[in-house]
Amino acid sequence: MSNSRILMGAAVAALLAAAPPAQAEEMTRERIAVGITETIAGYNPYADAVVLIGSLWCKVYGCITRFDFEEGRMVPSLAESMEAVGERVWEVKLRSDWVRHNGDPVVAEDVVHSIERSRSDPDSMRQFVVVSIESAEAVDERTVRITTKEPDATLPDNLSLLPITSKRLYDEYGQAADRNHPHGAGPYRLVEVSVGNHMILERVDDHPMVSPTNPRQIMYRIMAEPEQRVTALSNGEIQIAQGVPPQLVARVDGLPNAHAAFANSVEMMFLAMNPSTHPWDVKEARQAAAHAINREAIVAALLGGRATLLDGPVGEGQFGYEPGYTTPYNYDPERGRALLEEAGLSGVEIDFYTPVGRYTADRQIAEAMVPMLEDVGFKVNLRTPEWATLWADVQAGGVPFYYMGRGQMLDPSRALRQYFETDSSPRLDYSNPEVDRLLQAERRTFDVDERLDTMREAMRLITEDAPAHFLWLHQMAWGVADGIDFTPRPADRVDGWDIHIRKN
Repeated sequence: MSNSRILMGAAVAALLAAAPPAQAEEMTRERIAVGITETIAGYNPYADAVVLIGSLWCKVYGCITRFDFEEGRMVPSLAESMEAVGERVWEVKLRSDWVRHNGDPVVAEDVVHSIERSRSDPDSMRQFVVVSIESAEAVDERTVRITTKEPDATLPDNLSLLPITSKRLYDEYGQAADRNHPHGAGPYRLVEVSVGNHMILERVDDHPMVSPTNPRQIMYRIMAEPEQRVTALSNGEIQIAQGVPPQLVARVDGLPNAHAAFANSVEMMFLAMNPSTHPWDVKEARQAAAHAINREAIVAALLGGRATLLDGPVGEGQFGYEPGYTTPYNYDPERGRALLEEAGLSGVEIDFYTPVGRYTADRQIAEAMVPMLEDVGFKVNLRTPEWATLWADVQAGGVPFYYMGRGQMLDPSRALRQYFETDSSPRLDYSNPEVDRLLQAERRTFDVDERLDTMREAMRLITEDAPAHFLWLHQMAWGVADGIDFTPRPADRVDGWDIHIRKN
């Protein structure tokens, strides 16, 4: 990136951050700011694991596929097509009309390079995207053949999270290419990243996915506190606010310059009980914790009724949802006390971890759960580390008991594998041979109905074994400035092509 580009980005950032309300409102004609809850690791597009930031890197570099919300399925994006040509072999044909922002074509070797870098880059948090891939080869300039370790019906979903970076630029500059030559083929180019602060993207005017009514520039500002986001929306400092909690929705709707908009989340909220730690190695303890939680009361009191209770890992509209199935773990503190007593665990001390400011009312929800857990016989120590610390610890393994969400669950296969398949990741350390068999079988099944049946069987078994207690899907509230046309998506994305600035 040139010095002039760096200076321009810094100037824009300073202007957006410092502008008084009148200036910020005026700037929505050319650029907007979005207040987000996520962290941004830096310029390395493989170093972020969260859904929203991953989607930003796809906007810059382009990803092989993307989820089309109008069609309700995964569709080619940077690819022209992606087809299974054998039980373990997929063929990807790249588009010829998307070029990198410096004019370079996107070639098959870039896809091979991106798969390998996602796997081996020491800073990568995207190994889960390519874990099923055995090899990838460039057949010709625009054709990639990917061989999976076993039949994998979920590969198109995985590759929707793989930014395709340039092999040529990486070979020439190494990781410095991420900062100084971030030339992707997506509809927005990267202007600037400020770790812990913001990311600025700029529209590529001749890209087929954007239109003149999309914002020319978008600043994604990290704002962990809901009050901070709502105040910034009120002041005109941002035009879209992610994650407005229920207690602030009325305030947003009362603003003269903004309103609240809603979308059903596909982010599973759950309590994780790590079976490699005590007392969660005892099934009765996990069952007691599940029976202890009065989900209905929490949703009514702390979420304003804006959540859908889960009977398993997914809800209506997500792949694998089973309408007739109900969880065996509804609120029953008497049963919870009996289970702990039967296991000889009454009075057992537990550490309960929750993020603060990462999810809607997360700390308040965890605080409400503490007396519920203590009512059935646990002695609870509530731990509230910063989100970045907690998330790093969960990914490293060994966190015993925590409240968290798992996004990107339109198709839950990858999430189920991460949390519930033996040795897939250390996030939960759960192991059940029958669950392993079922999860591996659903990934090998290309017949949709057969795959659906197998996934449902796996989710029933996971739910009943209770390494996690599945809570709810939030109905997410967003704050949207009145000069902006934006309908929030259920998968927690803020895509530039979905945002339109009205003409005055």
